[in-house]
Amino acid sequence: MPGTRSPAPSLDGSWRVERISGLLPPVPIQKSISGSSGVTRIGIIRLPFRVDGRRLRYRPPLHAFVDELEPRGKGFDGRAKVLGREYARFRLVRG
Repeated sequence: MPGTRSPAPSLDGSWRVERISGLLPPVPIQKSISGSSGVTRIGIIRLPFRVDGRRLRYRPPLHAFVDELEPRGKGFDGRAKVLGREYARFRLVRG
């Protein structure tokens, strides 16, 4: 139907983080999301977060960190922020 938009992809699942710009570590980063929670894996480090709409809010002591997501194709473009200031941009790709 003309003018209809395809629905945004679900956040649930396993995601590979691709750096677009800014400060992200030079090692593989993965995100796993299920319902209202998830975890970011950077090597052996696990950083839990809760899902708040299209925001991933990290749990204490990292509660100042938030990833804001926008649907793009079959994935998402993201902005990593700390205390409201952007420090990196990334893309989430299934995998």
